[in-house]
Amino acid sequence: MSDLRGAQWRKSTYSTDNGNCVEVASNLPGVIAIRDSKNPTGPSLSFAPGAWAAFLSGVKLGALDA
Repeated sequence: MSDLRGAQWRKSTYSTDNGNCVEVASNLPGVIAIRDSKNPTGPSLSFAPGAWAAFLSGVKLGALDA
């Protein structure tokens, strides 16, 4: 489990006001953290930067489309 006390959370610029958003913290060394914007005190997911980059690349390429 990562120490996220210093995390600086941000929402995507693509987010809308419908409440279905995630927030990302990428300012911590060696970890990218993700959380539900509707529940900021709830659980979060942590990824290694390389794993997060691979995920984003797959999303951008459409590799995860159903």
